[in-house]
Amino acid sequence: MKSQVFNPYLPSWEYIPDGEPHVFNNRLYIYGSHDRFNGTLYCLNDYVCWSAPIDDLSDWRYEGVIYRREQDPNFSIYPKPMEWMERALYAPDVTRGPDGRYYLYYAFDFVGVISVAVADHPEGPFAFYGDVHHKDGTVYGKRPGDEFAFDPGILTDDDGRVWLYSGFGSAEICRMMGNETTETGCDCIELEADMITIKTEAVKIIPGRANGTGTPFEGHEFYEASSIRKFNGKYYFIYSSMLSHELAYAVSTEGPNRGYVYGGSLHSNGNIGYQGNQIAQCYWGNNHGSIERVNGKYYVFGHRQTNYTEFSRQGIAEEIHMDENGHFAMMEMTSCGLNGAPLKGCGTYEARIACVLKAKEGACKITEIKDKHTHPSFTQTGEDRMCDPDQYICHLNDGSVAGFKYFLFNNPTKITIKVKADAEGIMEVRYDEKSTPAACIQVYPSTTRTEFSANILPVNGVYPLYFTWNSLGRTDFFSFTIE
Repeated sequence: MKSQVFNPYLPSWEYIPDGEPHVFNNRLYIYGSHDRFNGTLYCLNDYVCWSAPIDDLSDWRYEGVIYRREQDPNFSIYPKPMEWMERALYAPDVTRGPDGRYYLYYAFDFVGVISVAVADHPEGPFAFYGDVHHKDGTVYGKRPGDEFAFDPGILTDDDGRVWLYSGFGSAEICRMMGNETTETGCDCIELEADMITIKTEAVKIIPGRANGTGTPFEGHEFYEASSIRKFNGKYYFIYSSMLSHELAYAVSTEGPNRGYVYGGSLHSNGNIGYQGNQIAQCYWGNNHGSIERVNGKYYVFGHRQTNYTEFSRQGIAEEIHMDENGHFAMMEMTSCGLNGAPLKGCGTYEARIACVLKAKEGACKITEIKDKHTHPSFTQTGEDRMCDPDQYICHLNDGSVAGFKYFLFNNPTKITIKVKADAEGIMEVRYDEKSTPAACIQVYPSTTRTEFSANILPVNGVYPLYFTWNSLGRTDFFSFTIE
């Protein structure tokens, strides 16, 4: 890496959830939904793309808007599923077709249709190509018996055959949208060489909640977020489970549309389940992402929640390890992300890269927060990216914890925090969440961002940093400096 890179890996003002990472022409491209800070619904912005060279994942380049919702004829053909909904472009995926062009598959609104756009280059711009349809021209998702089409994953296999994955795990919501699905789960469909006509009818590859009881998937059934990869001759299906915060996977050695067995958990945006821990370490919500092999290493991509809602999500990533049997172990959500090593144990870091964030009573699902003033959150100043807004942690209350993992320390001596507090307090700093404080920083009320410092107990090696706020008032946390 030419410079350090953190989680989230894109600029603080960018909100790209549902990330689908793909390597094309020695660059890693990120395709995803596009949330809005202070958004009131999911996926309110047009599709954009970011990319980085495979040998430097700190060097991200904005590729611009690659597809706009108005380009889809369904924008004017289909009515809104619900009057209160906004027109939305949901989680896309991209593949390079046998003809060398790039095909973007996506769900427009929540109408149960998979649409396709095409481009000559991976960064677009993409042009509308059509809706996935049966051989008789009937749009898939609109024929009786079709499953509810949503969150497509797409694979062009080594032999040039094209496989589409789609589905939704809640029969109740499907029925509410007019689809009488009784067996939920993910379906796999082979497409013709034209990339849009169904060649073979849908085959269910893993179960949803309605039909997962008694299977190895029970407790981790499919909900949404279909994604597909092929590594070393095996097919890996990555998905968001019924747990919401969890990315899980299934693997097949038999083929792209059969033989999938449950593999395990990959990632949780609440760090729930990592090394057996079942207590949330961060405010969590839905998750969506995938795995990609980049320069010989594997990375899992997901997203985190900000701003007290599930409507302002940001992409995060971690290196993930495959064992000799092709099995992936669950990875911890950290502040290091794509860095490839612990962060330097000196210098200034923004508080927004915290991977642990919770109130004194702990963290919960972000949509279950009833009083925003009693829970901390990631937020930002301003809403316009052109104004270069900065992100920070707001509303640290008495006992709130912000944690950062990991740093390589070489006997630091001083710690400085930049905060704005509405009451006097003490910021305790620890190398372990339950250890004796390594530093206690006295903080006084201020109306502007103010720095406060203290000596810190020296330590040598790799450790996290935990900041615990003790006060009858609240503080906003902007950054810290290690010397």
